[in-house]
Amino acid sequence: MREDSFDRRAYLRGAGAAGLFALTGTAGCVGGGGGGGGGGSDGSSNQIVPGTAPGFPPFEMKEGGEIVGFDIDLLSAVVAETDYQLGNWQAFEFDSLIPALTNDKIDAIAAAMTINEERDETIDFSNPYYNADQSVLVRGGGSFSPSALADLSGHPVGAQEGTTGESQVKTLVENGTLQQSNYNSYGNYVLAVEDLTNGNIDAVVLDKPVAQTFVEQRSVEIAFTVETGERYGFGMRTDDDDLTQALNGGLEAVRESGRYEEIRNEWFGSNGG
Repeated sequence: MREDSFDRRAYLRGAGAAGLFALTGTAGCVGGGGGGGGGGSDGSSNQIVPGTAPGFPPFEMKEGGEIVGFDIDLLSAVVAETDYQLGNWQAFEFDSLIPALTNDKIDAIAAAMTINEERDETIDFSNPYYNADQSVLVRGGGSFSPSALADLSGHPVGAQEGTTGESQVKTLVENGTLQQSNYNSYGNYVLAVEDLTNGNIDAVVLDKPVAQTFVEQRSVEIAFTVETGERYGFGMRTDDDDLTQALNGGLEAVRESGRYEEIRNEWFGSNGG
């Protein structure tokens, strides 16, 4: 499907419909200082300052003091297809990204951010660039083997603040499946998984591709996955239509050139995560 034929608000009204947006083999959701946004820290009108929230591998993380990941490489490739230039990356806690954007500290968010109605009231999104589902991580070889969200009842559960994983857990609290005292909130998923492997919690609810990365690195395993039908998008200010259109065009060009697939394979393997 051509990117410029996609109606973002129509997507928001019908998110989750099968076959709504075909991404090139991806499968897998989420749902943050300061830069010098609003045209770039050097005052140039075509430079954009990107913001992200490290601690969400393989989408964004710090290695040797450098911010790296799928989102980092993808936005860089997308911007290279436009008349804009990419400034220095700025790191925030995830919950602080939208305030940083609306307060002109950054110009674009690339942080595995799920497109949803609530966020769309405050910011604009690019066309989706990644499918996202939720997985439940447990300790590898442990005795706890849940097969549904209801099985988390009576167990301490963790998620990252401001993510879809947290909303899934909060729904369990609201409907009485999980006690509030059993929910543990974290600034990033690295801390949550550390608590899981240390036995302080029994499960973590998080995005599928991120869960798969932790499985490769830690003694954890995916107990089950919840299909959410959600999508990630880049975030921009609502009055920055030129940038939104440019990034949509750049995303289309990256897909058509095969560069998207190359970046995806680098971070998720040939199976696309």
